[in-house]
Amino acid sequence: MASKGWQHPYVNIFKHVRVEDWKRSAKEGDVTTYTDKTLKCSVFRIRGPVPANSYILVPKNTNQSLGLNGRYFYLLFRPIPGKYFVVHLDVAAEEGQVVRITFSNMFKEFKSTATWLQFPFLCGAAKDSVYESTSKSARHGFVGPAPNSVRWTCLMLDLQHTLSIYVNRCYRHVKSIKLCANLAVKNMFTSDLLLDPGVSFSEAKLMGLASSLGTGPMPRDMSFPVPKGGSWHDLYDHIKFPSEGTKLPFDSIQKGNPSSCVPSQISPIRGEVFRCVTLSKPVQDRVSLVQQITTPKSLPRDRAPAVTNIPELGVVSSHQKDDWLCHNDNQQQQESACFSPHQLTSRSPRDTDDSEVHVFAHPEDAFSKYGEESEEEFVCSSPPHPLHLSSSKETKQQKLLPDPILNLNRIIGFGGGTFKYALWTKSGDAVVYPCHAIIVSMKISSNQQRFFIGHTDKVSALAFNGNTTLLASAQTGNHSVVRVWNYHKGNCLAIFRIHAHSLSSLSFSHSGSVLCGVGKDSHNKTMVVVWNTQNITKGGEVTILAKAHTDVDINTMKVAFFDETRMVSCGRDNIRLWRVRNGTLRSCPVNLGEYNSMDFTDVAFEEGNASNQHPDDQTLFASSRSGHIFEVDYSRVVIRNVRRLLPALQQHADRREKLTFNTGPGIAINSISVSSAFCATGSEDGFLRLWPLDFSAVFLEAEHEGPVSLVSVSSDSLQVLAATSTGILGFLDVSSHGYNTLMRSHTDTVLGFSVDGVRRHLTTASSDGTVRIWNMDSLQQLYDFVSEDSPCSVAFHPSEQIFSCGSSSGVIRVFDISSAKLLAEHKHHSGEVVGLAFSPDGEYMYSADSQGSLALYNSSEEDHNVIRVVCNVVARGTERAPDALTVRSDSRCLAFVGPSEYIVTIADARSLDELLHVDVSILDVESPRLDSALKVCFSLASTEHLLVATSANKILWVSTKTGRLLREMSKVHKQQISSLAVSEDSRFLLTAGHNAVKVWDYNMQLTVNSQLFIGHSQPICQVSFTPDQMGVVSVGDAIFLWDFLAHSGYSLTNSSLPLRVNHTSAPRSVHPDVAVSEVQLSIGMPRQKAPLPSSPPPHLEISTTNQADRGAFGSSSLCEDTPTITTVPGPASGSGPSSGPRSAASFLKVTELVNTPSLNSSHNDTIQSKGKKPIRPDCYRHFIPRFKPSTIDQAAVAPQPGEEGIKLKAVIGYNGNGRGNMVWSPDQGLFAYSCGCVVVVEHLHTGCQRHLQGHSEEISCLAISNDAQKMASAAGGSNGSRSLICIWDVQNGTCHKSISFHRGAVQSLGFSRDDRFFLSVGDFSEPELALWSTKTFQLLSSVSMSGPIHDAAFSRSAAGQLACVGSQGIYFCLLHTPGLDVDLQVQRVKAPAEVGDVELTALCYHTDSFLFTATNRGHVCVWDVNTQDCFMTWEADKGEIGVLLCRGNRLLTGSNTRWFRLWEVEAIQSLEPQEKVCHVEDRWTTVVLEKEVMLDGTVVSAAFDNTMDMGIVGTTAGTLWYINWSDNSSIRLVSGHKTKVNDVVFSSDENHFATCSEDGSVRVWSVPSNELVVQFQVLNQACGCVCWSPSPSEDSACVAAGYSDGTLRIFRLASSEMEMKLHPHHVAVTAIQYSASGHVILSGGKNGLVAVSSPVNGATIQVIRDHKGAQINTIQCVNEEVSSCKNFGLEGIEMWLTASADRRVSVWAADWLKDKCDLLDWLTFPAPAYLEDDSPPPSLAAFCPTDPDLVVYTGYGVEKELSFYSLTKKQIIKKIALPHWATCFGLSSKSQLIAVGSKERVLKLIKSSSGRFQDFLQHSDSLQTCHFSPTGSLFFTVAYNEILLWEVRGL
Repeated sequence: MASKGWQHPYVNIFKHVRVEDWKRSAKEGDVTTYTDKTLKCSVFRIRGPVPANSYILVPKNTNQSLGLNGRYFYLLFRPIPGKYFVVHLDVAAEEGQVVRITFSNMFKEFKSTATWLQFPFLCGAAKDSVYESTSKSARHGFVGPAPNSVRWTCLMLDLQHTLSIYVNRCYRHVKSIKLCANLAVKNMFTSDLLLDPGVSFSEAKLMGLASSLGTGPMPRDMSFPVPKGGSWHDLYDHIKFPSEGTKLPFDSIQKGNPSSCVPSQISPIRGEVFRCVTLSKPVQDRVSLVQQITTPKSLPRDRAPAVTNIPELGVVSSHQKDDWLCHNDNQQQQESACFSPHQLTSRSPRDTDDSEVHVFAHPEDAFSKYGEESEEEFVCSSPPHPLHLSSSKETKQQKLLPDPILNLNRIIGFGGGTFKYALWTKSGDAVVYPCHAIIVSMKISSNQQRFFIGHTDKVSALAFNGNTTLLASAQTGNHSVVRVWNYHKGNCLAIFRIHAHSLSSLSFSHSGSVLCGVGKDSHNKTMVVVWNTQNITKGGEVTILAKAHTDVDINTMKVAFFDETRMVSCGRDNIRLWRVRNGTLRSCPVNLGEYNSMDFTDVAFEEGNASNQHPDDQTLFASSRSGHIFEVDYSRVVIRNVRRLLPALQQHADRREKLTFNTGPGIAINSISVSSAFCATGSEDGFLRLWPLDFSAVFLEAEHEGPVSLVSVSSDSLQVLAATSTGILGFLDVSSHGYNTLMRSHTDTVLGFSVDGVRRHLTTASSDGTVRIWNMDSLQQLYDFVSEDSPCSVAFHPSEQIFSCGSSSGVIRVFDISSAKLLAEHKHHSGEVVGLAFSPDGEYMYSADSQGSLALYNSSEEDHNVIRVVCNVVARGTERAPDALTVRSDSRCLAFVGPSEYIVTIADARSLDELLHVDVSILDVESPRLDSALKVCFSLASTEHLLVATSANKILWVSTKTGRLLREMSKVHKQQISSLAVSEDSRFLLTAGHNAVKVWDYNMQLTVNSQLFIGHSQPICQVSFTPDQMGVVSVGDAIFLWDFLAHSGYSLTNSSLPLRVNHTSAPRSVHPDVAVSEVQLSIGMPRQKAPLPSSPPPHLEISTTNQADRGAFGSSSLCEDTPTITTVPGPASGSGPSSGPRSAASFLKVTELVNTPSLNSSHNDTIQSKGKKPIRPDCYRHFIPRFKPSTIDQAAVAPQPGEEGIKLKAVIGYNGNGRGNMVWSPDQGLFAYSCGCVVVVEHLHTGCQRHLQGHSEEISCLAISNDAQKMASAAGGSNGSRSLICIWDVQNGTCHKSISFHRGAVQSLGFSRDDRFFLSVGDFSEPELALWSTKTFQLLSSVSMSGPIHDAAFSRSAAGQLACVGSQGIYFCLLHTPGLDVDLQVQRVKAPAEVGDVELTALCYHTDSFLFTATNRGHVCVWDVNTQDCFMTWEADKGEIGVLLCRGNRLLTGSNTRWFRLWEVEAIQSLEPQEKVCHVEDRWTTVVLEKEVMLDGTVVSAAFDNTMDMGIVGTTAGTLWYINWSDNSSIRLVSGHKTKVNDVVFSSDENHFATCSEDGSVRVWSVPSNELVVQFQVLNQACGCVCWSPSPSEDSACVAAGYSDGTLRIFRLASSEMEMKLHPHHVAVTAIQYSASGHVILSGGKNGLVAVSSPVNGATIQVIRDHKGAQINTIQCVNEEVSSCKNFGLEGIEMWLTASADRRVSVWAADWLKDKCDLLDWLTFPAPAYLEDDSPPPSLAAFCPTDPDLVVYTGYGVEKELSFYSLTKKQIIKKIALPHWATCFGLSSKSQLIAVGSKERVLKLIKSSSGRFQDFLQHSDSLQTCHFSPTGSLFFTVAYNEILLWEVRGL
């Protein structure tokens, strides 16, 4: 793009185009020049009776553009008295759209469309004239022709602000200007400066006004002359639009009314600077009629939302207020309406004062925008204050982050405006269809959606061109706008409007050069318009080729594919052929003969023939409502054949005759589509039928649930799309005869919804009379309930598969989904059900009706009995439906509006007893009318807040204890609030008003407290957070599923939608999880060196039940050493006692360090809590450690080398949360990666592992020296100490050196090319680059950067060069080594403007002079290292690129879209860096995409050989892939679980083991190779437990798993298939076990029920309810050989036990073949009340393998201990004290070993007979599972997703 510098400071437009020559400008009509007496210079005069016939046009050629990008447009003119004038400005927006701005004194009111703004211009009067006094008294003097005393005027238009406010567009440049009669004009110009015509140059100098500050005086050649001693404002008018500092509406262009002020006084307000101009009294007194018409009476537009601040809740918004500031004393609360992040990328810093209005754009549809905001929210943008003297607001403003906070993910819905349009793409892989005001493109393979957003009313027609690159769409209603889109990019190319309303048909020509549309004109007459769209892709305008008005009815019209000048239409009683010739549109009818009274529905050409076939040979088909299909001879315009579709003749009850075309009553055909092979018809009887072209008989048909409204054959004729008028969209696969439903939809307004968070199901109630249940992930409809009375509200049970439905007749029905059973039906309500809710604990259900009744039900029982019904307590009416009731999160309180609309009642949720009444009508004493309550919502129970939405558009915060008003917020929405919700953590507030959704900061402590999202075309009925708080659901016209990004770490890991985060200011509210984590770090103690154990190992205390001495703990002091890794002995320092042998019957004393000050007060490793919290960067590349609530036990003792009772044998998995945590040196054969806190060095050929153990926290990154002799690993420090970097000797696997410097996590490590230097980079909390010597690993230099750093690297070819990238750009670093000193010079360069406001996320060197960097929006930038300039950019991905790798002339990119791409970049070396290459079309001449592969997750690490032919890539899914580009192969090298592993068990023969995870996968691994054998994946469910069948044969071995939806699944290993699915539970399965004989499966649920199921037929044999109410933690079975049932006098061949969370253990004797199961013993262990914030430790029990009469138990109790209970003696015979509560334990079948895991990350191996123990600290999180193999030789431990396999040696 050419430089914009020539346009500064201003552009004289008349001089620029040489207007007098009329070569680059045009004149028409009466345009003359004359010398004006007032201005004393020559001016142009444009006169004429019709303004449009006399004008000056600049430029002359409409295909050209002025290209003037100045923000302000100045016009120096004078309207001719008594006449009308018109001025047109065509302004180009960033999106490529042209918007016309017109102002005239002909207009009486403001009007707008998506492409045209019409402003009324109100002329002023001269001072002291009669018109001045008239204007003051009558207030309507100048609506019309200009008065005789009208003055010369300097008009300033702020084009950027006007486009942003009125059409939601980003201003780009002025395209053309048209000055129409009647006016005189001196000149016009554009500028980026705010110029004051009333200030001379000398005055400006005194006032300090300068162009560098964005302001100044008027240029001399543009100024008006002022006599000596005179005042400019007494002679001329100065009009600024929008007006500054006045209370006039923005909808008219006229003189404002600012108050007098001191001109030289300048003061900042919230970072903005204002200046007032002293105006004369007559000008101040002007008032316009337009102001009276357009200004809202109750809520003036210039008034900001008033927010009352309560001190105890914090100030919502505070602003300075000065008397001189134009009397603007209203508090301004700003909000951000964020819908398209691309909207602001081109904004200059001076524009940050204006809050922009955006329209949401989907990740793949980032260019689509709304043309008009359907909710006219002007609170988003304050009036412009054009004098910008500083950009300090950028550093002061605090926004709601992330921005945007919602991302539209899926829409459930189809149709709305029409069911007749759905289109295939040319490739046949996607379908495009309308959903109310949004156009959806859905991939048929994955159901992935992207959206085209911009219409403001329901879409009524769609059309593709031949190669489906252009998409045209039209909307219904009175604004029948047509939009043309670039389908692949998703951006809108053009918007135009000709028809007045009812635009119902669109058709593109095959080439896309012609578009045809049918609609109605203003006289309700059918109008056909043909547009020329040939130049639309090149930025050209759309012109009208021809149009015609006709009385002929037209149902549909299509452009012929073989000739774009020919069209065909059909309608009632006609089929017509059309043709465009010489600018006219003519038609001729087809001679219908006897069929002239048909109602024709559709027409189609046989498109299979070649397009070059002569038009006379083409065949046309037409369908009718009487069932006829007409075959028309196109050349002769006559009917060739007529056939008719008849109903089938029923010969037998179960068989139909084949359909044929004969005489008789016909079936209406709604749609027809013809290919070269067959014809498809869709008819009113619901059938899609495929016919041969001779229509002899149907060869394929598909029946639908409603009339088929559309059929469309794909371009390859393999698939047929069908749509029905009942909202169903699907397609028929012709070859396989299979039918796939793409989308089902409600056919009327969706009234309410409820979400099942466990199963991710959504239930909705609609005005169409149905209740439907949807899968939120697949969008498929699961169930459909049709009711005789209209459903109006629904509610899901919080844990079970039960939902209730309330109807308009007052009936309440409760359904069990799993069994499709009606559980209860209650008819005690007499009015419509307006509220329905379950208590969060699931114990109660509540309902309210429109007649004031409130009911309480017992939902813990299946029949949901009514407990109490109270009348006249709820406010009457239906306006509060469907969520009139709200229950607090602790299930104790219920709130509702009632008994009157002014009262809010809080009642006891268990009894409905009233606790508190709040009268909202008296809270605002200044309000002239009574305020009534609309909606109520509780926040977090601990906050004791109830939120009330009122009819005055306020939200009130009320104390639930006292009823006192705590805070209020006004002007929440333009219209009344229809729904209200608070996030679970009370950080965010969600509101809906009309068709907009807003997300608010709950505490209202930010500068910009909200974000606005639109997309619905009708009022929203309900909006709420999903139970997992990761999404938002809004319903009205359709069902919108949004991603809620605030709880996902402020990043989009699987989306290409970029986020804008202001890194210069931190929000005042910090995420609670982050805050807790930082507090724990900041007050922790540096890790101490633990005493090393001596021989023999220390013993655990062994006590009996009658032992009196309970003093289980001895004491031992902690050494005051510096932090040292226990596996690396180092010299002790300090005054603490040396480590020596301890008493065999004692423990190290456990000292809690959470609130303990550091022992060494001078040590500064502890992170200090600063006042301002750092903000995490907006990119996934930045490493953030997984939050771990566990803490390290500082007193744990590691065994001495060689004496360990267990030895680490293998690590299963790879940490996908790391960044750059995998290294591979192909020359040396070194391959290493991290898992948790362990570095795994693996031999690729044998799979043998070595383990480097020295860290205690999650490892973030790895680096390897160039000679592969040294390796570095970095991990966070324990308990708040600095991060630890270990330098490893690769050959012997020892830690060579440990260094600490960074307070936060280490982001990147690297060795220089000569291995002399080593660098490390800190995270966002302390962005610092540290340089180390590799000889001594002493710190040489450190540099603190201005913002977060994401990646750093040394140059691979030039010595002393390194670079790093981050939020603030790229840092070029040069290393100087004068003598022994090291000097590091750093130069920061911002990211190139072409890529916008981005984060630079990754970098790599190409050669010594070129450097590649990547951005979080998918760009790759090429830099010249010598000049430090970016000379080329290209878009390499749609998402964030986090990995860059370059070898030779090949570049690798890896991103969060899962794409891994190989680029050829050889041509870059031949480019001249002085010439930028930044356009998309230019990149293909220099960069070539060679190959690409999609992996299973976001790419986080990569290493390749020097030729880039093969390498290894790591992803967030926990997978390491081997990639070979030469043979296009990819192999999984290492595979692990991404999410928490819940269970791991060995098979009985120890040849396999199985794992299960929260991600719903069950994986089976082989032993000893530890390779993944098979994976069974269940989507949208978590797998909580797994077990093996006891079968010794590998062929019959099965794995059974329990899932979160209450199902069991049995998988057979031999066939790798699921053998059976059982559903014995309604809640999550938490424990599962085969019986010892394998005859039954025992499973335990979260609700305490134990089910006995048959693995043969899947039947539930028995349900044991003894533990009901407490989660089952353990189930174990032992067989007859080890059991002793007979010793207890019971029949049975095996024993089994179960333990529940309420500390109860039951032991049973069973003989399953005889259907016997008897309770043998019942154990209950006492415990005090658990007062901690987290959940209590689990209750665990197991049979002792060596003595089955003993049951070993541990759990929460009086003491931390292991208890040994004798079934024979009925008492506890032994206890072993523990230092921590156990989270898991395992018993070995040999050596009497017990392994105990704890939340303190310690695995304790105990000899039960002697009490000897050893501690192992190889995990980075709390242990959750540990299991011995059946023989006791192997042992598994699991912490989160880290699986460690140990070899058992014994103690």
